[in-house]
Amino acid sequence: MKHRISTLGTFVLFMLLAGGLAAQQRDSLTLVKARWSVDSLDGLVLKRIHFIHKEFLGSNQYICVLEIPSDAPYRLAFSYEERRTPTTTHARRHNAVAAINGSFFDMALHNPICYLRINGKELGVNTPQASDTIHRKYYQYGAMTLLDGRPQIFVPDSARLAERAMPDSNIMTAGPLLIHCGKTMPMRDDKTFVTQRHNRTAIGVRSDGTVLLVTVDGRTKQSEGFSLPDFTKLLRWLGCCEALNLDGGGSTTMYIKGFPNGGLVTHPTDNGRFDFQGERGVSNCVLVIRK
Repeated sequence: MKHRISTLGTFVLFMLLAGGLAAQQRDSLTLVKARWSVDSLDGLVLKRIHFIHKEFLGSNQYICVLEIPSDAPYRLAFSYEERRTPTTTHARRHNAVAAINGSFFDMALHNPICYLRINGKELGVNTPQASDTIHRKYYQYGAMTLLDGRPQIFVPDSARLAERAMPDSNIMTAGPLLIHCGKTMPMRDDKTFVTQRHNRTAIGVRSDGTVLLVTVDGRTKQSEGFSLPDFTKLLRWLGCCEALNLDGGGSTTMYIKGFPNGGLVTHPTDNGRFDFQGERGVSNCVLVIRK
């Protein structure tokens, strides 16, 4: 009897794994075969897709991907405002051609809660755990610097203030780090921040140097959003060998200069609706600026 139960359990596990692999293959094919809306923007490429029949990950999803080829005449930059300011306003103040929201911040106090340095000036530090002032929080275990306007994504030291020893002029810490050196990074499964579906924002890099700014709308029936494991799958299917999760939820926003709706190409949901009226003020952003 024990042998039969063990054999049955092995069979069930095999079927579950096989079903999971089949679902992943189906979803990846759905993404590849989808009819993306594609806009060429003077060296940039904006791709958008809206799944409305629950055909992707068993859900409705609205995804935006801005591709920045390595030879495109653009650089990335970070922006910061002392009081929370919409991503669209960050972009206009710096004459950016595109922008996404940046890293995490305190909604009430407006300040960054992850390390942020812009042009050599420290503007935010990694806030401590209540009982641990030495090590960083889970969403602070990823970071990037900008080298000649190109992102360099890396795993920071576990020490909470390790970035202070770095010489780079521009540093943004966020997390978790989703993909590094082509490998999916391990994630915690005890955090709803990880396991539940939310709006998501990330920056990724392909092996050819193409930079991807990626957003997924969420928290509405028109676009349910991704868990972080599913978001990681999306980024891998998009070809990323490096990918860093940024702030998400109601902060998730993508702006493209000259587009309708004030440049919004996403549907920020700080108002709880799938429209262009729910943009949240944020502390910092990632900008795309012409060289």
